[in-house]
Amino acid sequence: MVWDLEKLDEYRWQIPRGYKPGMLVPGLIFIDGEELANLKEEGQALEQVANAACLPGIVGFAYAMPDIHTGYGLPIGGVVATKLPDGLITPGGVGYDINCGVRLLATPWREEDLEDKWSDLADELYRAIPSGLGDKGGLKIAQGDLDRVLCQGAAWAVEQGMGSQEDLSMSEEEGEMAGADPDAVSQRAKKRGQGQLGTLGSGNHFVEVQVVDRIYREEEARVMGLSQGQVVVMIHSGSRGLGHQVCSDYTRRMVEAMGRYGIKLPDRQLAGAPLSSPEGKRYFGAMVAAANYAWANRQVLTHRVREALRQVMGHGEIRVVWDVAHNIAKIEEHIVGGEELKLCVHRKGATRALPGGHSLLPEVYRGMGQPVLVPGDMGSGSYVLVGNRGEGFASACHGAGRRLSRGEAKRLLQRDEVFAELAEAGVELRAASRQVVLEEAPTAYKDVDEVVRISEGAGLTRQVLRLAPRCVIKG
Repeated sequence: MVWDLEKLDEYRWQIPRGYKPGMLVPGLIFIDGEELANLKEEGQALEQVANAACLPGIVGFAYAMPDIHTGYGLPIGGVVATKLPDGLITPGGVGYDINCGVRLLATPWREEDLEDKWSDLADELYRAIPSGLGDKGGLKIAQGDLDRVLCQGAAWAVEQGMGSQEDLSMSEEEGEMAGADPDAVSQRAKKRGQGQLGTLGSGNHFVEVQVVDRIYREEEARVMGLSQGQVVVMIHSGSRGLGHQVCSDYTRRMVEAMGRYGIKLPDRQLAGAPLSSPEGKRYFGAMVAAANYAWANRQVLTHRVREALRQVMGHGEIRVVWDVAHNIAKIEEHIVGGEELKLCVHRKGATRALPGGHSLLPEVYRGMGQPVLVPGDMGSGSYVLVGNRGEGFASACHGAGRRLSRGEAKRLLQRDEVFAELAEAGVELRAASRQVVLEEAPTAYKDVDEVVRISEGAGLTRQVLRLAPRCVIKG
């Protein structure tokens, strides 16, 4: 496949509208020349950007963040927005793990406080946090309580004594997105979610104890209450089987609905319906319910992390720095072509990155911009950034991005070599399966330092600090 992209500047490359019939807007990829060469060789992710540019009602560009790689329908790292009321909403633009997201916790301890306790802490976290496939160790909640979770999100867990109001205030949507419709969630989805609350899941989900390794902007770090050598915890999980089932249910329904609305797309994986339609409204309501489940899940996981840390370290305040979704569709207002529009913004493997001064930010972060949490691979490091100019519908990267597929990683890598690499880096790893160790090996991911460098170079974010891993709990 020959790709003739237009170079706009060092970090912006455009797929012209004329590349494919049906494109309504150009594609815009935030990337540099070296990474683009790798992307062109693979090709499919760029094709998915062009396909997304055909969505009815799309405005601006079909965007891709620096961690772009192939996904289902929309690439991972994809951001598209459609104009309301009749623009398309597509489950493929959100993904199967609805509100897969990241939460960062700050502890009162420093690296030297855990000098001889890293292994004990890894063991205690692994014992306290259910991980892997299925619902072993999850909260068993009644049907009526599950519907409350779907409406209230993290607030439900706080009501049960698993956190505080301060936790909620440090979260996107305060952990409770409006518009949930539990009746739009199938009984099969509810059954899958009924026993999984407070579980990590499998794949790239993790709990990681980290140390603040490098600070780039002292003032922003101070506002977040973070300092050199401080111990923090990053939690990465989502809506588990409930969210996966919501996506499966509605992807099938959207394929049927496209015929009724006369919608034709180059890829059925992007199947959708106008948000104003009955199908669109029901999917949105079910998606919001799944997103709230994910916020409740991260809140319960936070409670379990706190208990494990106190078991090893004793009493200490463990507070939420920020919690953000990176697989979600939201109703937002943005200026496009000089006009303020009400849009349905799909972010799939992309983080909202509101600039400083935005009214949706809590007061403590309003002056500097929204924290953006960017996990790397389990052997190198992660980043905390802040939103900068608001380009790409105020979006940014969500992680390092995969370089090898899961199948390639299992085929090419050896488990013992992965453990040896992590041990050399001083990382304690506990994992539920051999398979996940190979799938999530550092080699399987892009260089997160490069992804973050491109994000800053493009003006999407500003670097605040880097985090080095010490204990990793994988599903």
